[in-house]
Amino acid sequence: MTRKKLFALASLVAAGTMLGSLAAGAQQQAPQAAPSTPKDAGPTPGGGAPGPEGSRPFPVMFVTSVELIRSSRDGGMDIIRARGLVTSNGWSEPHLLPITRGEGIDGMLDLIFQAGAPQDMAPLGPFMVVEAILPVANGHPYKGIRVRSGYNAVSLKTLPGYAEVAAPKEDCAKCLGKYFQAKGAAAPAGQAAGNVVKEEDLPYPLRIIRPADGIPSYDYEPNRLTLVLSEAGQIVDAAWD
Repeated sequence: MTRKKLFALASLVAAGTMLGSLAAGAQQQAPQAAPSTPKDAGPTPGGGAPGPEGSRPFPVMFVTSVELIRSSRDGGMDIIRARGLVTSNGWSEPHLLPITRGEGIDGMLDLIFQAGAPQDMAPLGPFMVVEAILPVANGHPYKGIRVRSGYNAVSLKTLPGYAEVAAPKEDCAKCLGKYFQAKGAAAPAGQAAGNVVKEEDLPYPLRIIRPADGIPSYDYEPNRLTLVLSEAGQIVDAAWD
């Protein structure tokens, strides 16, 4: 991973990094799953929607809210709406995948919030907002909704209703050049608080590469943040990979 490659990747996606525009685009892209089967009056689990150009479905990084809207039209259908965060605008086709079969013991409908993952590393940038909906036929047996991302879950236990959680404090969009502070370690000497990135503020998987470290494997993980540190602990390179 080199800075030259990261800058080349950044030039490909620089035109589309505004949160508002992506959120609007995600609403237009979000596919509506087919209504449930008569057997259990709930959504039918499946293998996930295929992404464009061979991209594979992958859980989004973080789910921030779950809502169930109850319609009185067309026989009364429930609409599940979830919002979440992804690491770049290279993600596509957000959707909700049911993993509950029939009526669960706890009465919860479990869903995975997925999207088509980028096929290569992504440079640092602000998190992108994505949204997906799933209609559920009238008469379903569920008492609550649980939506899972790659690294958290949000449960809605009152239907209809709304539940949300706080987004991560740090998206690392401006991490380059700052100093990394490992959890439990002392703050870097001589550095102002605004010039320090704390590990506890990064709640997603991290790969920290120090000058003397090897890299035993380089499997692609679109929700993992890789930070390359200098001898002094300064972040000199980074990517979502």
